[in-house]
Order: sequence, then C-alpha cells, then structure tokens
Amino acid sequence: MRVLTVNVVEELIPGPKESGLTAIDKRPQSRRVPVGFLGLEGDRVCDTEHHGGRDQAMYAYAREDSGWWAEQLGREIPAGLFGENLSTEGLDITNALIGEVWRLGDEVEVMVRAPRIPCITFQARMGIPRWVKRFHQEGRPGAYLKVLKTGTLGAGDRIEVLSRPDHEVTIGVMFAAQDSAKMRGMLDSDADLVDELRDEAQRIAARA
Repeated sequence: MRVLTVNVVEELIPGPKESGLTAIDKRPQSRRVPVGFLGLEGDRVCDTEHHGGRDQAMYAYAREDSGWWAEQLGREIPAGLFGENLSTEGLDITNALIGEVWRLGDEVEVMVRAPRIPCITFQARMGIPRWVKRFHQEGRPGAYLKVLKTGTLGAGDRIEVLSRPDHEVTIGVMFAAQDSAKMRGMLDSDADLVDELRDEAQRIAARA
C-alpha cells in the first residue's frame, strides 16, 4: 500500500458557490510536502463553512476507484481531479473503518474521520449533470483524514494500517447510512467520532 501522489491546489478557480472561488483544482507535487495539523503546506480551503479544519485536514481517494470511474465515464481521471490530496494504491478506502489509523511514510499518522459528501462544486468540476447523485449512488466516496502526527509526504511513501477500532462502520457503510445495528455498535465502541457523524449515527441507530 502506498501514496501514489500528493496533491496541492494549483490555483483558485471560479466555483458555483457564493464563496466565488474554489480550491478543488489539486495537482501532484514532485517535492516532499510538509504536513501540518490542518493539512498540506501550500493547500487552500475557500469554503471554510463546509470544508477544512482538523477533521478534514486531507482527503484521500484510491486510484483503484478513480480508475473504475475512468472506465465508467470513458475519460481520464488524473490524480487530483476529484480534489483529493492523496491518491493511494493498494488501500481499500471504502472499507476503511471510521477511526482507523494509518502511518504515511516514516512520520505522518492520520485517522480516518468520515466519507466525503459530494457537493455542487464537485459537480461543476466534473461537468456532468446529476453527478452528485451518481457519485453517491456508486458508494466510492474516499475519506477525510485527521492528522495525528505531522511530518512530510511524498509520492511512493508506504501506507501502514496501525490500528482499527472495534466496530463495523466503514467509510462505505457510513456513506450509505442505512445499517442501524452497525451504527449502534460504533456508538457503543470507544471510537473517536466527529460530532456531525455521531449525530447522524444516533439518528440511524434510533430507527431500530
């Protein structure tokens, strides 16, 4: 398992939201990139109401999933097109558990926090009608990461899963948000949860 590319905003481009500009245009870096608690050096967040902060310090997407999309759409999906900071290989992000901890390279450690929720900025980026709905239906959302230990990252760095919490809610399960029993198991575990995700899990668990 490895980091294929480390992607940082190339330039701010016009977006569909009231914030005007978006930082979704990420490009691979040839250098090693310092990682702080709020993400990659040189990266930006424009819509700070919905993006960024400690729990969305970085966004990871598996090359296997972007390759699947390339086949479905009949077009190239270059690294960073989805706005991901990390393109990975050999790591099943959809089946990563909420609260799972990874080591990236020799220094950086991150925690899997939540699935990416597609928005109109992503749809505008792709230029595909009803893209938000289609992306959601296919269940390959990628994951937001919280930085636990800082350092530097570069293409080719190894990924190691350090720990997995004692529950069954994966990124894919949380994205689909239908399994009340698994949500209850996550709530009863000692997993460190984002407040919004905990609230959603409690609503789903209450359906049982």
